[in-house]
Amino acid sequence: MARGFSMRGVMGAADRAVQYARNWLLSTEPGSRIHDVQDDPRFQHRGVDLLWELPSGEVRGIEVKGDRQPRRRRYFFELVSNLERDTPGCFLYSGADLLVYVFLAQGELHVLPLKAVREWFLPRAKSYELRHTFTQTGAIRYTTVGAVVPVKDVREAVPEVKYIPLPRRGRAEGEEQAAAETPPGPPQGAREPPEEDVPY
Repeated sequence: MARGFSMRGVMGAADRAVQYARNWLLSTEPGSRIHDVQDDPRFQHRGVDLLWELPSGEVRGIEVKGDRQPRRRRYFFELVSNLERDTPGCFLYSGADLLVYVFLAQGELHVLPLKAVREWFLPRAKSYELRHTFTQTGAIRYTTVGAVVPVKDVREAVPEVKYIPLPRRGRAEGEEQAAAETPPGPPQGAREPPEEDVPY
């Protein structure tokens, strides 16, 4: 199920991320259709949020993640979804073809070919820091564990990853296209500001 990684406004972040993902998928393949299966148990177990039906009839599974933190330049790859029940995380079991990772504050949508990224990550998993985040559902509180992986590491290892700037008011269409052709990152010579120490 799509998630937004923060303690507050989780559903809002997830909903916005899904909407951005839908818009991008539909604009990429005019005439395609999107089926929202977030609440369908058959697809929850497969780690699929959306089904993308292409005009050719091909159907691709899409997993969506929303991230609200303003300074983050790292992905959160979910390895354990519920630590108390020892259930694997979406990043490990998802049958999705694409992971659409939306950095909401930065206005960036990243499209990751999930199988290729997973195959690259797993042999290197121990190289990356683990973070815990907590989710409250009614009276039940559970812990999720994920690896924190810099965007630049994935960009260098898996060239098929796409980076799309989200539409912003006041930016001309030509500027949007130019930004889309340039992978995100700080200006040359600039140091990235430290991230806020908040749960993922």
